[in-house]
Amino acid sequence: MYGLWRPRVLGAWQVPASGPLIFAVNHSHNVDGPMVMGVAPRPVHFLIKKEAFVGPLGSFLTGIGQLPVDRHSADRTAITRALGVLEQGGALGIFPEGTRGEGDFASLRAGLAYFAVRSGAPIVPVAVLGSSERRGRLIKGLPPLRSRVDVVFGEPFEAGDGSGRRTRRALDTATEHIQKQLADHLENARRRTGR
Repeated sequence: MYGLWRPRVLGAWQVPASGPLIFAVNHSHNVDGPMVMGVAPRPVHFLIKKEAFVGPLGSFLTGIGQLPVDRHSADRTAITRALGVLEQGGALGIFPEGTRGEGDFASLRAGLAYFAVRSGAPIVPVAVLGSSERRGRLIKGLPPLRSRVDVVFGEPFEAGDGSGRRTRRALDTATEHIQKQLADHLENARRRTGR
């Protein structure tokens, strides 16, 4: 990432050095996940749509520990693998909106709340800013080479109420709490970076 763009990383000191955690990343461009993988202070295992796991790219993603997920069904294998990452004290990366969009955390899917409540792992909000501002001249699908992309890590927070309950109501409450925390972090990140 540092060879292709000029990432500016803020707040990485807030990321716990060990123990399970979940990076909740906004998603407005294809490069957001690789950017976080490249600049995060510890290895990240992202849940990535299974359609990306084809040919050499699929072998590469599997080799670096990324997890394929079927976004159109309850993918029990992906859920089990993701929980396994957390049980082993690893960092799981999730795009809480489920797919690329505005990257504003406006509509969250329930997966992030489920993993956070089930595992008890803290959530670290991550804002990637600048990846979708302009299109590159050389490769239209990527930000311009050597352009600045800001990655802002926020303060870890707990999603659940500490009870460990995984009822529909508990997950809905956790999702509301998570959405507020992520939106606040994104607003703060925009203020800090001027984007």
